[in-house]
Amino acid sequence: MQNLKVFSHVTSLQDELASLKKSGKSVGFVPTMGALHQGHISLIQEAKKRCNVVVVSIFVNPTQFNNAQDLEKYPRMVNQDIELLQEAMVDIVFTPTVDEIYPQNTKYIGVKLGKMDKVMEGKFRPGHFDGVVQVVKRLFEIVCPEHAFFGKKDFQQLSVIRFMTKFHKLPVTIVGCKIIREKSGLAMSSRNLRLTEKQKLEATHIYKTLMFVKKNASKYTPDKLQKLSKIYFKTSPLKLEYLEIVHPQTLEKLKTQWVTGATCCIACYCGEIRLIDNIQI
Repeated sequence: MQNLKVFSHVTSLQDELASLKKSGKSVGFVPTMGALHQGHISLIQEAKKRCNVVVVSIFVNPTQFNNAQDLEKYPRMVNQDIELLQEAMVDIVFTPTVDEIYPQNTKYIGVKLGKMDKVMEGKFRPGHFDGVVQVVKRLFEIVCPEHAFFGKKDFQQLSVIRFMTKFHKLPVTIVGCKIIREKSGLAMSSRNLRLTEKQKLEATHIYKTLMFVKKNASKYTPDKLQKLSKIYFKTSPLKLEYLEIVHPQTLEKLKTQWVTGATCCIACYCGEIRLIDNIQI
């Protein structure tokens, strides 16, 4: 089995990467917050297809949590994650501390995201995307990958990261990878670890609603279908936070006209666990 290298310090990681790049190897990067599942493995598999060396980071980023309890309860299982990454034949794992990512006196230059962080996740999790942009930019500066891989389940996050990368003119190609689902249709997520079996069954209503949207898109305008889909969703015990049908680039709500790549996004609570999902219509 491949020898997996684990680094916790920026300098030692960069020394290793400099040596690999000097020998002409391309670097693919998969940033994660740990509690890894098959969705993450699919990102790694895509990275292995495109790049010579795959780096995975495990870092629960405090700046993107607007809820202290959510940060505290976020699952942490680094040893299990590293075993899984060994099996997936990852080359390098980066497991930094908060001080390594955010050393004292570090200046952070924010990005004006406009409406992108005022809707959906931005509206209900104020400050969340500031934290996402901050950590991803920092990780890109540390790893300097040619390609970085993100799941499409975090649809709005992917749009924000693409925007940030262009804004800062970073030499990284952002690769969006398909959503990986359980057999039930439930999108794989680290948060699913906190669901009971009963809740996992209840949470399948998210995917059923997305399929309802996709099936009926040809019959209604976006705003009419949104209203009908909200009614459909509320037949479940889940608590809906938002259900929006949006433009795939601007994230603006679609009203009377459909566009190519129109996407339906859902956020809801299953018990106290917040889940998100989306589907391209």
